[in-house]
Amino acid sequence: MALKPWYKVVTPRADLREGKPLDASEFAVHLEQVRDGRAPDDYQKPERFFDRTYLTQNLTGLAAEVMRRLAGIKTETSAVFNMATAFGGGKTHALTLLYHLAQHGPKADRWTGVGKLLDKAGVKSVPHADAAVFVGTEFDSLTGRGGDDGTPLRKTPWGEIAFQLGGADGFAVVAEHDRQMIAPADDVIRRLFRKDRPCLLLLDELMNYVSRYRKLGMATQLYDFLQNLSETVRGEDNVVLCVSIPSSIELEMSAEDQADYERLRRMLDRLGKAVIIAAEAETSEIIRRRLFEWDSPAVTQDGRILLPHDALATCNEYADWINTHRQQVPTWFPIDNAREAFAATFPFHPTLLSVFERKWQAILRFQRTRGILRLLALWASRAYQDGFKGAHADPLIGVGTAPLDDAMFRAAVFEQLGEDRLEGEAVETIRKAATAIFFESNGGMLREYATVPEVRLAVAEPDLDIGNVETVLEALGTTCYYLSVERTYYRFSLSPNLNKLLADRRANIQPDTIEERMRAEIQRVFASSSSVQPLYFPERSGQIPDRPAFTLIVLAPENSLRDRKTLPLVETMTRDHGTSSRTFKSALVWAIAEDDAPLKEEARKALAWEASRDEDSDRLDEAQKQQLAENIKKAERDLRESVWRTYKNIAMLGKDNALRTVDLGLIHSSSITGGIIALILQRLRQDGDVEDNISPNFLVRNWPPAFKEWSTKSVREAFFASPQFPRLLNPDVVKETLARGVQNGYLAYVGKKASGEYAPFIYNAPMNTGDVEISDDVSIITRETAEAYKKTQESPTPQVETPIVNDGRTEYIAGSGSQSSEAATANIIEVPAPGKKGGTQATQLMWTGDVPPQKWMNFYTAVGYHPREDATGCGLRRPLRANIVGSTCAAKTRPRLTVARVRSGAWFSPPPRAPGRPGRWFLTTSHVPRGLSASASAQSGGHSA
Repeated sequence: MALKPWYKVVTPRADLREGKPLDASEFAVHLEQVRDGRAPDDYQKPERFFDRTYLTQNLTGLAAEVMRRLAGIKTETSAVFNMATAFGGGKTHALTLLYHLAQHGPKADRWTGVGKLLDKAGVKSVPHADAAVFVGTEFDSLTGRGGDDGTPLRKTPWGEIAFQLGGADGFAVVAEHDRQMIAPADDVIRRLFRKDRPCLLLLDELMNYVSRYRKLGMATQLYDFLQNLSETVRGEDNVVLCVSIPSSIELEMSAEDQADYERLRRMLDRLGKAVIIAAEAETSEIIRRRLFEWDSPAVTQDGRILLPHDALATCNEYADWINTHRQQVPTWFPIDNAREAFAATFPFHPTLLSVFERKWQAILRFQRTRGILRLLALWASRAYQDGFKGAHADPLIGVGTAPLDDAMFRAAVFEQLGEDRLEGEAVETIRKAATAIFFESNGGMLREYATVPEVRLAVAEPDLDIGNVETVLEALGTTCYYLSVERTYYRFSLSPNLNKLLADRRANIQPDTIEERMRAEIQRVFASSSSVQPLYFPERSGQIPDRPAFTLIVLAPENSLRDRKTLPLVETMTRDHGTSSRTFKSALVWAIAEDDAPLKEEARKALAWEASRDEDSDRLDEAQKQQLAENIKKAERDLRESVWRTYKNIAMLGKDNALRTVDLGLIHSSSITGGIIALILQRLRQDGDVEDNISPNFLVRNWPPAFKEWSTKSVREAFFASPQFPRLLNPDVVKETLARGVQNGYLAYVGKKASGEYAPFIYNAPMNTGDVEISDDVSIITRETAEAYKKTQESPTPQVETPIVNDGRTEYIAGSGSQSSEAATANIIEVPAPGKKGGTQATQLMWTGDVPPQKWMNFYTAVGYHPREDATGCGLRRPLRANIVGSTCAAKTRPRLTVARVRSGAWFSPPPRAPGRPGRWFLTTSHVPRGLSASASAQSGGHSA
């Protein structure tokens, strides 16, 4: 059966039939032009616009929800919509549709497809609403809008929106905010809406505006405005906000653009609803409605095309051929529904449209709807003209009929492939190089590849810079999907290369997996230094301990400096600990990401290569496997280096008690031995924010004016609580500082009795670091205070010994017993023997007090031990200053002690004694630490002391 050519069955629209030049703007509606009445008729005239618009399922749902909200119905609708569709995916087209509906209200009821929208919305008529439009590509905040045409000068988005809604009176509400370029708050925004009339706000191309005015701070102000506006709109009954921002995969985005995009998207998704406009399954209907002319009876109530008889005959013939050869066609094609597949795309072959969905959508800058329309419009126009000239009589427009010889069509292809940035000569060089490789690597010869010299010769021209050939080959090697590169050998083959595998795997990497990989790599990089153990990714202040110790906190990558909320979050967690105020604020140092977008991209790439290794190894040859292994190693290195480049900022409290950030500059893993933490500590040491040693003079210079005695615990805590003090990596440095200060006479180490006396009092004397106790009960005083105290102790009151009779022996109390703090100096006391002229009575000196069990070892350390066994047989064998003899050595008792004294550097051993009778011992001068007390006695047996 002879099938009719497609161009005799359906008719392209008039400009395509006439071959008029088409550019991308033909299919790019400009909302601002629609509002001003400057758009082409296809967009400006609402009836014509709806005739050529196919209402996809998602577009129908969006329009129905907006109409319900404008009608005052809050159920099954949202007040804020984020048009989250890929670049060129129909966002502005959807905004234009909403604008026409709001502007014309009930007049729109009779337009094509509006009845379907009303049924979906459950309303009787389209609500008439005030509408305000802001388009980021059109608005200039430097020159502003108005001011010379009788209208007020507007220089901000909120000023323009206020003017559109309420004229000069509406603008007056935000006039001061517009002048100072500061986003208005909720209560101001609320005054822009009329209670008796619905309102529709349409914002388009915001990223263009953000990118242009970021340096002026308007990116942050626009974010604040959108957040405040969204919150306000959600509280109104009949106000709707629709925002369109480009997809994050748009190639033109810089790292800063990417970060701002993510901030806007997350905020809008949190406060509103994300909407996808064009669905892949409905692309063919969109294209047919836009490119071909259809009679009104040919369009069904739901907007689908009813094909003429000849078109159905063509679809049936193709479907029969598919069923006959089902074993030879791709498995992805719906063979059992072949007739429906051909009918859904006529006059295009299904594979022509599916190639864009299956392959081209992986290209970062491909415009999914607008790009396809642009290419197919040029394609259909050329095929229509060639067909009537007798060039061909194809029943369908298939992939093989692409007019690649047409310069305009090739330019459109290069634009979608990302080559439009290249100058004409560069594009031509790429084309020639690729063609040379194709011919050199085919032909049945043994050497099926092209060498670099062969490519140079093939593309050589008198004006060609030969160095560009290697640049072109490198670009081809990283972008082509079927070009194999082995060292300097290039060949095209039917097998996909690693670039293709990477592109396929990248598209399937889930955001959660990327986030997990990023965090794991961050922890690996920071864990390479063992000097400090960081705290990773806290979300609340209560997760950060409040203790006097240096604490490095690694903030999550999404909390980057690009996000204006990050520094306020850091300050809050620095000053608070849960629901209470943080004591040791100065102990915290934060490592903060500059921007998480590059890190996220490197993590995605590493995961994609690893997925290729796990899933594609079986179909790779040995050379590809080797190259894949190298690519994985490189991706891991790049990811690690990206962590270094990303975490280049630290934050902490400055000496003014305000949060201070420090940019470490361009850092990398080879910057320092010891890892990224070592680099951070090096910078902190250079800036004096961290110290390894503290001079006693530092304490003297920074002595708190309100303190006479400064407790050792408060001294240590000051280094982690006060921004005036440097941070200490090792808190024990404080003990070393205090010991040196006491020994050199800068400080005195004291305890204080209830009577106001110092006991102990150590000043200008040797002191071991281990003797320094960090507590509230022990303090330091300045040199001046210590000297003044010494003068008051130069003439002490004579001590009175009180005789006590105990078991027939006379005992004397030297000083008073101590219950808390005692600096004891004991001497042997001799008194005349009763009834013996000139004789002496054996005497016993007793010093009494209590030693708590938990302080017993501290007392031993302070008084000291003799290496010999004591009188009770307890083995105290540490060679220290004195020998302690008691009735028991058990730490759980309060023993009665006899303490010996060193004379002339020699020890005196006890003489033979009767069992149970104390020996001859001498008491040493010693100080007892604050909080300790004991019982001690010394007895003289008539021997000379």
